Amino acid sequence: MSERRLVLVVEDNEANQMLARAVLEREGYEVEVAGSPTEARGHLSERVPDLILMDVQLPGQDGLSFTRDLKASAATSEIPIVALTAHAMRGDREVAIRAGCIGYIAKPIDTRTFGEQVREFLEPSHREFDVKRSASA
Repeated sequence: MSERRLVLVVEDNEANQMLARAVLEREGYEVEVAGSPTEARGHLSERVPDLILMDVQLPGQDGLSFTRDLKASAATSEIPIVALTAHAMRGDREVAIRAGCIGYIAKPIDTRTFGEQVREFLEPSHREFDVKRSASA
């Protein structure tokens, strides 16, 4: 039996936290939730997740700024990060990629497809493609 993949959800809205956790746990993932960048740093000091789902709008430090910080640190630079945003507008994906994300998922999440979206972002081929493309952008 394979080890369960760990997803860290950085999201300040409790309803969104509970929904993401419920869907991902039903899909077989282990889920940790952080309500702020400070709380996320605490989780990251204890365990390295397989994927971070990062809300763009966070209290204190916004999610894209926090993503840039994580990508600048040797300890966390290799963790794939996916932006979660309610502001899914033209150009948002490119902004997220420039910040260091491998893509984004629009909120509100679709509970029917969310697990599959996360699974696709965990695929090595997806990460390599986006990392190569973002490096050339």
